Amino acid sequence: MQSVKVFAWWFVVGATMALSIIMLQGGIREVMQAQGSLWEVKLVELFTAIMGGGLLGGCVALILHRIKKP
Repeated sequence: MQSVKVFAWWFVVGATMALSIIMLQGGIREVMQAQGSLWEVKLVELFTAIMGGGLLGGCVALILHRIKKP
């Protein structure tokens, strides 16, 4: 159960950090200005980047948590 908590926490942290980097680079502005089908494509790209950041953070945290265990 501890591993799930570690993964969940660092997934949220990783996803938040990915979102903040996208916002700093102007990705949110591009999504808001896009029209038509480009809106859906950009939204999918944004979602996959955020999920990727969350998965990266969660998986690295799980690996480090397992290494740290006695």
